[in-house]
Amino acid sequence: MGQQIAFIIGLAAVHVFANKLRKLSAVPRSAWLSWAGGISVAYVFIHVFPALSEAHQTINDHGLLAILEHNAYIVALIGLAAFYGLEQVATRHSQPHQQGVKTNFRKLEGVFWIHVGSFSLYNALIGYLLVYRDNHFPDVVFFFLAMSAHFLVNDHGLVRHHRERYLARGRWVLASAVVVGWLVGVIVEVTEAFVSLLYAFVAGGLVLNVLKEELPEDRRSRFWPFAVGVAGCTVLLIFAEP
Repeated sequence: MGQQIAFIIGLAAVHVFANKLRKLSAVPRSAWLSWAGGISVAYVFIHVFPALSEAHQTINDHGLLAILEHNAYIVALIGLAAFYGLEQVATRHSQPHQQGVKTNFRKLEGVFWIHVGSFSLYNALIGYLLVYRDNHFPDVVFFFLAMSAHFLVNDHGLVRHHRERYLARGRWVLASAVVVGWLVGVIVEVTEAFVSLLYAFVAGGLVLNVLKEELPEDRRSRFWPFAVGVAGCTVLLIFAEP
């Protein structure tokens, strides 16, 4: 329990203090941010994708959605599509001016809360899933490190869309969501199959959020820090496997 509390506080602190790293907003992209993106990408390919296969088998073994041949992958795809849709809404409407016309304040506020609300759900699920990694210390450490790097990248994207609103309110909401999700996980116990479904949904969102922050050309990401993050995380994950 003690290590879980430390990890949860650490994850929440990423959102609270990420804005102190002022170079994260620089163009070209901060080397540290590209490095964090590399860690997240490596975690997706080396850990998340194989874990989806295990989640698929767990769901089948428990009979939950067993009628679907690719159940876990379908849930992951739904997660990816859901976050992509929300991202499109935010991208289209979060800019204060579009072609010289001032955007309606109430509309911007609504889009902000949709964006922050979706990431709050995402963070809460990550906090919830941390509870079920307590018995595998190396796994929970890598989960914490990868999610910390991932939260740092997400923060950069949210500041880009909603700078003043996010720094004033959004980061505190996201930090609280991680803690709330963890508390729910401690209090509410569910089946292993249901946890696998949640993991699959989060995995889809993780894939989308990682790639959308690193791949677009306008981010001007730095390749070598990104490559170092990928290589380092990959080596650690491979040699840490039991």
